[in-house]
Order: sequence, then structure tokens, then C-alpha cells
Amino acid sequence: MSKIPPYWNTAKRYLSKKDKIMSSLIKKYKSPSETVLTSRRDVFFSLCKSIIGQQISVAAANSVFLKFKKKCKNKINAKTVSKLSSSQLKSCGLSRQKVKGIKSLAEQVLSKTFNPKIIPSMSDEDAIIYLSKLRQIGRWSAEMILLFTYNRPNIWPIQDIGLLRAISKNYNKKYLPPESYVRLLNKRFSPYCSVATWYLWRSIDPEPIQY
Repeated sequence: MSKIPPYWNTAKRYLSKKDKIMSSLIKKYKSPSETVLTSRRDVFFSLCKSIIGQQISVAAANSVFLKFKKKCKNKINAKTVSKLSSSQLKSCGLSRQKVKGIKSLAEQVLSKTFNPKIIPSMSDEDAIIYLSKLRQIGRWSAEMILLFTYNRPNIWPIQDIGLLRAISKNYNKKYLPPESYVRLLNKRFSPYCSVATWYLWRSIDPEPIQY
């Protein structure tokens, strides 16, 4: 895992000046270990984890992922995954669609039809579109990859239920909060929406979110 993103402390100061509620959240959720947006910098690993975790609980996802990791002999990469059969992957607890998604990802990495090395040079939106072309990866999953794996500073995942719940809770808005208000916060928090998102998530979750 890498250290915290270099922009983190600058972002905290910026957001504290921009928004009183965000300022109070930043003061409240100080983390002595700075467990914030650390990243493995391994997009294949993160994409596999994203596919596995879709539409199941965190506990179930962790259980399936541990079985998947064991099946890969702790080497989660395209070459290892490509050698596993569909039945081997299904035995980890993966659905047929998730098996197809992971197999397709491995094939595309090996054939270089998907090249994660070009993502750092892309804009956020271009990177989201590029990642979303992968099987089983939609816009939300792509945003999580940009936020947690690439540590992009200005991701505002408006499809995320946790973010919307946190906005409703902290800004005294009904759930779902009005789109116009979500856009207003987006503008207010830019260019550090990723950091604002993390603190809003933290306000409704007892544990710092990792991905």
C-alpha cells in the first residue's frame, strides 16, 4: 500500500475554508494512522475485487475474494487468472457473469486490448469511459478504481448510495438529496471532491473505507 496522496493535506485546508460542515468532519475524523485513500497501485487486482464485490455484502465479498486469492495461489494477475477454468472460478462462489467478467479482463490485459498504463494520461471522464468498456465494469466501478487505485483527487461518485446518504445526513436534506444540491457541492468541493467524498463516507461508516 502506498502513502497518502500528496494533495491530501492541501485538500483538507481548502475544503475546511470552503464549507463549515466539511471543516467539522475533517476535525472529527482525524486519523492518527492516516488510513486515507491508500492504494495498491494494482489495477488488475482492484478490478477483480470490484467485480467480485458487486451486488453482495462486504462480508460475502471478502469471503469470495479470499477463496479467489487462494485459487490464484496469492498471485492475482492476468496470467494466473487466464489459466483457471470457469469451473475453478465458480467454485470460489462467483456467479457466471462475474466469471465471464474476470476471464474477459485477463484476456484483454494479456492481448493488450486493455492497457491500464495509458489511464494516468487520460482525463477523469475519458478514463471512466475507457474502464467502463470492460465487462462487468460500469461507471460507479470505474470511479472507485480512479479514486482508490489511481488516487484521482476530484472524483464525485453521484451514483454511490453511501455518498448520497452522507450528504442527506450532514446537510439536513431528504434522501435522496436534490440533484441540484449534489451539483452545488460538486462545484464547491472541486478540485478535491475525492477527499470530500472520503470524509462524507467516514461520517456514516465506523471504519475508514478501503478498496
